[in-house]
Amino acid sequence: MRRLDPRECAVLVIDIQERLVAAMPPAQVTELTRAATVLIDAATRLGGRILATEQYPAGLGATLAPVAAELAQAGVTPIAKVEFSACDNHEFDRALGRLLQEQRARAVIVVGMEAHVCVFQTVRDLTARGLDVLVPLDGVASRRDDHRAAGIELCRAAGATITTMETVVFDWLGRAGTDAFKHLSKRIR
Repeated sequence: MRRLDPRECAVLVIDIQERLVAAMPPAQVTELTRAATVLIDAATRLGGRILATEQYPAGLGATLAPVAAELAQAGVTPIAKVEFSACDNHEFDRALGRLLQEQRARAVIVVGMEAHVCVFQTVRDLTARGLDVLVPLDGVASRRDDHRAAGIELCRAAGATITTMETVVFDWLGRAGTDAFKHLSKRIR
């Protein structure tokens, strides 16, 4: 396993939407929101890229406010989709292709919901393309705990590395004492 270089990584935020969040266990939503917002902030500060999707926004609403604010600050507009795998959406596929060619991204950190549906199907397709895919445990949610656990195991079986948001951020940072470390460590605490 190679060390993560944020300049070679993309954070992918999948379908963290208002009406979908309402159906999730509150503890999972809290952890997911924290993981997603810190990863977006870290990617922005450290040279990573960010992509985001919204599943059928007319029915499931917009991205959850704290995550939407972090995405807006990073200049990212979520891509609307109806496909469960983001990779099956043409607009997403083009955006991912640009990242891979122009930015030389080699790893994707995937957060979002639901773990056993859109997250898993997207992770499976990303690993099939030869990308290193990381799924933070604290960055995924499903309506039921057993579905979340199954989604995480399916991501692992598809070839993803199961990790945590903190592991990714501290791997990106590489050392303490920098301005980025001081800012991000405060957010993580």
